[in-house]
Amino acid sequence: MSRSKKFMHNLLKPFKFSSGKEGQNEEDWEKIAAREQKHFSYEALAAATRDFHPSHKLGQGGFGPVYRGKLNDGRDIAVKKLSHTSNQGKKEFVNEARLLARVQHRNVVNLLGYCAHGEEKLLVYEYITNESLDKFLFKSNKKQELDWKRRYEIINGIARGILYLHEDSHNCIIHRDIKASNILLDDKWIPKIADFGMARLFPENETHVNTRVAGTNGYMAPEYVMHGYLSKAADVFSFGVVVLELISGHRNNSLDLDVDAQNLLDWAYKQYKKGRSLEIVDPSLAASADADQIAKCIQIGLLCTQGDPKLRPDMGRVVVMLSKKPGTFDDQQISRPGVPGSRYKRSSRPPGSSTWSSGSPSQTRSTSHTFGSSSGMSSTTTATTSTAPTPTVAVPPYDPRGKRPMSSG
Repeated sequence: MSRSKKFMHNLLKPFKFSSGKEGQNEEDWEKIAAREQKHFSYEALAAATRDFHPSHKLGQGGFGPVYRGKLNDGRDIAVKKLSHTSNQGKKEFVNEARLLARVQHRNVVNLLGYCAHGEEKLLVYEYITNESLDKFLFKSNKKQELDWKRRYEIINGIARGILYLHEDSHNCIIHRDIKASNILLDDKWIPKIADFGMARLFPENETHVNTRVAGTNGYMAPEYVMHGYLSKAADVFSFGVVVLELISGHRNNSLDLDVDAQNLLDWAYKQYKKGRSLEIVDPSLAASADADQIAKCIQIGLLCTQGDPKLRPDMGRVVVMLSKKPGTFDDQQISRPGVPGSRYKRSSRPPGSSTWSSGSPSQTRSTSHTFGSSSGMSSTTTATTSTAPTPTVAVPPYDPRGKRPMSSG
């Protein structure tokens, strides 16, 4: 067995893989290991982090702690250290290692390598200088650093990153948890999509899969929350939410304004229908705003968050729309958003599906994490839906506290 295969074998030895579509056997991992030469010694990582000293700790995720370090060659790194006690963390840790080994893009966080040392399992990433996007966007004392030009570039960067995952990586990857806290900003304010613990490979030539539900309330597409119906359109929906958050400066699932709306999507859609879209714009953008460009982005955000996934543009179309000057859309049908996902009918069935299932509503919490110059922590709720037909049950609407239903299994 080659060195790289032996390393990956040792890394994955404690983990059990299912035989289902969401499992990944060791043979596949060995192929990755044979192709990727990304091994770090434990001694090098211990030296880089001063033996994982508390002062170097960036945050704590469901998988374990994250530390900042500096290698002998001068590179700054972030090291994820797997907790020995977190079962959910093990799954996310292995999933992230498997998927990011295949990914290389300017707008996706770069996995530098792996380390297996006895019971210790670690992932090594590039260190991202600035905090996650939410730390700037939703803090009044920091959002001034995000003028409109910077926000527009962030929107474009996120769009290109998702397009790469969907269309240009070795396999189609659906992230499933695109949100402001999972977008890291480097020292040039270039956005990097992070936290692939919930991501999954998407089968070629499939329109959708029925799968367990995993993500964060307020960012998940309604057909996914309620039916377990996963497609690329789910990431498109999440992207649209982030776009509207960047424009308004408000979180979708905790709209704190005295307006007649349940959430940001509903408010933005109502203002759009009244011809007053710009009323949702963050007041801090007054000095830098490009009204036509912002109006275009509001329109794109609403297109991406439509309740019907068939009406949402794919990310290729989104990138094209972002590249065009305001008022030059060539497809008038797609340029007028339909009803947003916040008004999705619970009785509706996803396209191409005759049955849907959702388990009994219980709740759980797991922690999703980002690594930047601060803890970058965020709360994420995970759930599952059975792929076998079961009697339908009522599913509560989004909870403003950011939690959502979960089913067992």
